[in-house]
Amino acid sequence: MKLERLVKPYRITRGDKFRLKDIDPGDTGGLDLDRDAATALLRAGTDRLAELQDRLYAQNRWAVLVIFQAMEAAGKDSAIKHVMSGVNPQGCQVHSFKVPSTEELNHDFMWRALCRLPTRGVIGIFNRSYYEETLVVRVHPEILAKQPLPESLVGKNIWSERFQDINAIERYLARNGVVICKFFLHLSRAEQKKRFLERLNKPEKHWKFSANDVAERQHWADYMTAYEDMIRNTATPEAPWHVVPADNKWFTRLVVAGTIISRLEALELAIPMPGPEKQKELKAARLALQRT
Repeated sequence: MKLERLVKPYRITRGDKFRLKDIDPGDTGGLDLDRDAATALLRAGTDRLAELQDRLYAQNRWAVLVIFQAMEAAGKDSAIKHVMSGVNPQGCQVHSFKVPSTEELNHDFMWRALCRLPTRGVIGIFNRSYYEETLVVRVHPEILAKQPLPESLVGKNIWSERFQDINAIERYLARNGVVICKFFLHLSRAEQKKRFLERLNKPEKHWKFSANDVAERQHWADYMTAYEDMIRNTATPEAPWHVVPADNKWFTRLVVAGTIISRLEALELAIPMPGPEKQKELKAARLALQRT
């Protein structure tokens, strides 16, 4: 089967009626695959993605921005690792956004992300992104209070205003050849608990665990409200959200791979063919090599 067929049920292009509870975190799109079958299907997808990425790089017309947002332990890192495993590292850039630095806080909230946008021909991946400023900052208003913003600009409309600004910037990027793929990996609270316990029970995974992760679970309902509002207000035809069931990692990876493949396929990418002058240059080079 083609992975692109898995994508449609999870693509949100207009979010005014979107409800997070309408998508089951344990959904597998009707697929019942064992580990080997899922691995084989993903491998076929990564092979196709590698081929398309070569064309993207050679054509040098489009850029691709892939954004991952999720609760902790939803599988962002592993999705990036497995889906992009076949892509040429020269044509892929990954940026992880942590707590903003002092320098970053002294700029507008989009600045640190805009500085890292992919160039033409490149797939850029944001592991978390500027959307954090409408999520964690919203759930924890004390963070916003510490930011050096003019008091007159911090009002009850700040979130709707940020959504408007994000939509305007994403529309601008789309009009300049940046293809935007946004993923929310939709993990259930029960599955997150299971994965946290696995990290605690395996010494080789202790480095992944932070006590703050458990503390953040206390704000689960607030985060779900913030995510739902974010998706409702920033899902657009130019930059749709893909709400991907994340309780089964193998299925998450298939949907992510299928989505990126689908977006690249729509660009009708092709290796550029040399024009007359280039053909003369190639012919002269061939003759020169044959004489040496």
